[in-house]
Amino acid sequence: MNFLKFIFVIFIIPFSAVFAQENQKIKEKYVLVIHGGAGTISKSSLTPELEKEYKSALKEALKCGQNILDTGGLAITAVEAAVKYMEDSPLFNAGKGSVFNHDGVNEMDACIMNGKDLTCGAVAGVTNLKNPIEGARLVKDSSKYVFLYGDGAQEFCLSKGATYADSSYFFTDFRWKQYIKAREKDTMILDHDTTSLNYNYKALEEIEKFGTVGAVALDRYGNLAAATSTGGLTNKEYNRIGDSPIVGAGTYASNRSCAVSCTGKGEFFIRGTVARDIAARMEFGSLDLNEACEKTMTRLEKIGGSGGFIAVDKRGNFSMMFNTKGMYRGVVTNDKKASIKIY
Repeated sequence: MNFLKFIFVIFIIPFSAVFAQENQKIKEKYVLVIHGGAGTISKSSLTPELEKEYKSALKEALKCGQNILDTGGLAITAVEAAVKYMEDSPLFNAGKGSVFNHDGVNEMDACIMNGKDLTCGAVAGVTNLKNPIEGARLVKDSSKYVFLYGDGAQEFCLSKGATYADSSYFFTDFRWKQYIKAREKDTMILDHDTTSLNYNYKALEEIEKFGTVGAVALDRYGNLAAATSTGGLTNKEYNRIGDSPIVGAGTYASNRSCAVSCTGKGEFFIRGTVARDIAARMEFGSLDLNEACEKTMTRLEKIGGSGGFIAVDKRGNFSMMFNTKGMYRGVVTNDKKASIKIY
């Protein structure tokens, strides 16, 4: 009997202590950062009404994620919730607000990554998933793969419970006018067009916006996560895919360093493996988050890239960096009110 008690003390109690330590809240701090795209967004180009709409949408997206983090939820769930809200808004080039490709179809991409164990999921070229980020989460959690494309991706996600949406759900008059204008000019357009389209913009010729949406978070357990979703480029051809669903290019998260979500000209973010570049500078170069972001931005500019990214590190430091005139962005922490900025 004494021997059994000895075994219990030596093995069972330490195991229980470790188990409790892994599941207790090791810190009170949490951080959630979101973006709704970057580009030539200036104070003079938006009407007060449209600016108010954007700020309200960003604030609500932050609330969706904050409610999860505030009650002890995980970072991976918070970023999915924040991105899902923005996908449901026609203001952003993701989900319902997605642009049309060359064939007049809404073709969407998304990615999500958990920094705790580096598990991730991505979908590209999906056309009838109401929330592509939900599909990416299902690939991560319910498949043996990381990245699924096209009809196969959609079939898998729907079989696992993703919400279906008819093509008519994604139709917006503004996006359709963008598409017609792009076809007339035989060019691709980066989200909000710049000429002769009336959508409460004062000077459309000044607007060039990369409409990808994204979120990064640090939860109370010290876990990081990132999520990104986009409708791509208006009038894009040949099933073009940008950086958003590509792990390491437009999306990345690791508890060893940081979580990153990007927005910009995707081809350059792919070439520069921008999201991973920031994390690598922290992991192998011992740089802090801001230093890593600055060096990566300099490198991106040298190869001709423009846009921005949001990032948060394992200590709760965050960055919202861009080399354009503006970026729709917001941040909330456990001890501060939400901060929303555009310019």
